[in-house]
Amino acid sequence: MNKFIPLSVPNLSGNEKKYVSEIIDTEWVSTGGAKITAFENDIAKYVKSPYAVAVQSGTAGLHLAGITLGVSPNDEIIVPTLTFIAAVNPVKYCGAEPVFMDCDDSLCLDPVKLEKFFKEECLFIKGILINKKTKRTIKAIIAVHIFGNLCDMSKIMEIALSYNLSVIEDATEALGSYYTSGDLKGKHAGTIGHIGVFSFNGNKIITTGGGGMIVTNDEKIAKHCRYLSTQSKDDEFYFVHNEIGYNYRMTNLQAALGVAQLEQIEKFIETKKTNYESYKKMGLNLLPFRKDIRPNYWFYCYMSEKKEHMLKSLTGDSIQARPIWKLCHTQKPYQECQAYDIQVAQYYYDKVVNIPCSSNLKPEDVEIVGRRVLTYEKNS
Repeated sequence: MNKFIPLSVPNLSGNEKKYVSEIIDTEWVSTGGAKITAFENDIAKYVKSPYAVAVQSGTAGLHLAGITLGVSPNDEIIVPTLTFIAAVNPVKYCGAEPVFMDCDDSLCLDPVKLEKFFKEECLFIKGILINKKTKRTIKAIIAVHIFGNLCDMSKIMEIALSYNLSVIEDATEALGSYYTSGDLKGKHAGTIGHIGVFSFNGNKIITTGGGGMIVTNDEKIAKHCRYLSTQSKDDEFYFVHNEIGYNYRMTNLQAALGVAQLEQIEKFIETKKTNYESYKKMGLNLLPFRKDIRPNYWFYCYMSEKKEHMLKSLTGDSIQARPIWKLCHTQKPYQECQAYDIQVAQYYYDKVVNIPCSSNLKPEDVEIVGRRVLTYEKNS
């Protein structure tokens, strides 16, 4: 039997056991404790954000972002169709409706089509953007940084400012990615919009098993998110709660993992970059990252004209691969929602195959995967 090569798994090679054991010894294992604060401070320092709030998941972070920015029933939120559905579901949690937008060749939200939609399909009246088709107010944009690539945030923020819109950065896949040139030089994913959200799911660049982090430059937003994440406690002793709250706080055990993982993130990124470049040198047709960024190289996108054959062949050979997500506007819960001129996303959906990219992937594994991809493409 061939060796199984997974797609993207955790790399727990640092101080994870040590820090988790310390937390177990203190018995502070739940949603209070020093490691939560430490992890928040470490993330804030790493991405150069004034405020960070640790939460249960990236999805929880997106939900709190919507609430804190005032998203309400009958509002609309612009979302990409090419994304994991967790970026879209929180729109419905807030009672709002998604409007689906196409991607560009970075796989991220297309700012050209976004601006065209606002100009041609909406009315801007007294500082409020109204969708002509649905008569609803468009309140915000969720910009998702796909696979560690970055959206054109300079253009998206310019558009958002013109139309009085809030911007939520779904940076759940992009911790460690930042701009290296232009007006956003030095800015990390998640720190440009009004609120940014990271995920620490098991397949992310660093993991806490589950968990997420909200970052923002606005102290009021940070305080409100933290308040909502802990059941909106106004008086902990007498159990006074003046808003609907949520059990969305990260645990101290998770945070201990996170502190250890973040210590190694630059090493992880360097390994993922090396493996990406090795695949490219072998001749694999991988999608590039933007030239004006330092990506975290989270996922690799192999472009195949025979996607289904490639997936079947790799899976049958004990190499874990996956297709890109089913486009969100085609998912059953969202088929009645508005989708604007979706073309590029469909093109990439038909061709992208994600291949193994773990930060603990060995050179010999890269060689095995690369050779077999090339063989299957040639023989298909």
